[in-house]
Amino acid sequence: MAQQLHVELVAVEEKIWSGEAEMVVARTTEGELGVLPGHAPLLGQLADPGQVRIKLPGGEQVSYEVAGGFLSVSREGVTVLAESATPVTAAPSR
Repeated sequence: MAQQLHVELVAVEEKIWSGEAEMVVARTTEGELGVLPGHAPLLGQLADPGQVRIKLPGGEQVSYEVAGGFLSVSREGVTVLAESATPVTAAPSR
C-alpha cells in the first residue's frame, strides 16, 4: 500500500476537509508547492488568492480556492489554515 498523507483544510470558522491523500499541491507566495508523504517539515504562506489541490487515493482530486493563510507540513501530515476556502467546481464540458 502506498504511503499517504493526513490532510486537514481549515478555514477561520470551520474544518473544510479532512482525510487521507496521496499528494497536496498549493500555491504559496514562493511558488507552487507539491507535498508527498515523507516531505520535510515546512511552513509556507499561501498565495492570495490561491488554490489547494488534494489528490486522493484512487486518482480523484478535490480543489479549493483559498484566500490567505498558511500551509504547514509536519510528520503528522499537512494542515492548510486559510482565511476562507471554497470548493472549485469542475468546468462544464461542451
